[in-house]
Order: sequence, then C-alpha cells, then structure tokens
Amino acid sequence: MKTKTRAFKLAFPQTIPVLAGFSLLGLAYGLLMSANGYNFIWSTLTSLFVFAGAGQYLLISLLASSFNPLYAFIIIFFINFRYVFYGVTMLEKYKGTGKMKPFLIHALCDETFATNSTFTIPDDIDKNWFYFFVTLFNYLYWAVGTLIGGLIGEVIVINIIGLDFVLTALFVVIFVDQWLKTKNHKPALLGVGVGLVSLLVFGGDYFIIPALFIVVFILIFFKDKLAKEVTSYDNQ
Repeated sequence: MKTKTRAFKLAFPQTIPVLAGFSLLGLAYGLLMSANGYNFIWSTLTSLFVFAGAGQYLLISLLASSFNPLYAFIIIFFINFRYVFYGVTMLEKYKGTGKMKPFLIHALCDETFATNSTFTIPDDIDKNWFYFFVTLFNYLYWAVGTLIGGLIGEVIVINIIGLDFVLTALFVVIFVDQWLKTKNHKPALLGVGVGLVSLLVFGGDYFIIPALFIVVFILIFFKDKLAKEVTSYDNQ
C-alpha cells in the first residue's frame, strides 16, 4: 500500500497542468454532444471507450452528417496515427507492467506520453504504479469533464454557436506551440503545404484523407532525414 501511495503522491502533481486543459475540453465535448442530441451517457461512454481527443470532436460532425463508417475509420486512424510511434517508444518502459498494460495502452495520449516517457522516477518509487496513476489521472480528467458537460447540457439550454470552433482552436494552439518550441519549421510547413495542395486538388469535402495519407507517407519514408535536420537545428 505504501508503494502505491508514494507513486500516487508523485504522479498527481505531474498531471495538474493537464487537469485544466482536459477538464475544459472534455466539458466542451460533452456540451457539443448534448447539443447534437446525444445525452451524457453516450458522450461519457465515448470518452471512456474511444478516448481520442480530437478524434472525438471530429466524430460529432461525422455522426451529424450522412455517416460513413469506412470514411470515419480512415480519417480517425490517420489523425491518431502518431500513437503507433508512441506505442513503439513505450514498449521498453511498459515492459513488466502486467495487468496494467491493457489500460496503459488504451489510455495513452499526448500528455501521458510526454510525462511517462521523460519524467525521471526516483529509485524508491515503483515505476509501474507511477505510469498507471499518471495515465489514470489524465484519463479521468477527460472523462469526468465530458460527464459534467453532458449533464449541464441536459439541464441547461446553452447557446453553443461557435463552440464547435474549439477543435480548430485546439489544432491552432498545438501548431503555434510546436512552432515556437522548434527551430526547424519544415515539418510544420510540410503539413500546411500538403493541406493546401490537397484542398485545391480534391476540394473542401474530400481533401483531409489524401492530405493525412501524404503527410504520414512522407514522415515514414523520410523520417531519418527529417530527424537529422531537426537535431541539427536544435543544436544550433
């Protein structure tokens, strides 16, 4: 019990910054789901079982339109393709986590990956329990935020005009944050360039999947060259 308690006390402060972001984004998601006719049960279950962040926001518009399961699968798969690389990176760290591993895999997100992959865990702390609690806290922040948003949407009529812009705003914030933190802007410009070209070629209704496919293709087959350029820029 003491081992779990120490890991719990160490893990919680590392997730406090995520608490503010996830709870608000989860709340907005719950409100949007409610406004589109899905009660808090559906929105909360989606957050618990899908747990895809931006993918969940996109799912709202996909469900509201003429739903195409194959299209939904492809677009959400490419949006979340980065988790393949996250998973490979965490293979060694999550080795020996036993029964915790399925949950650690399911609830892996950007913020959890950033903490669990970089935080230096003291020798007297069980690393497996630390990984578990960091993952659990971030997972619950999102799910509870969704639950609260869904419940509010059930009892209070809220004008949500413009609230769906939160997904666009989220991507803009992530883009700007990465731009400011890195010296080499080629990957960012690559994404913008491919998106614009795909928009011109395929049109506004069909450009997302080709753009995502092209970007993923380039990142996979030219990752070594891009990695060297990023390293050289960061060392300057």
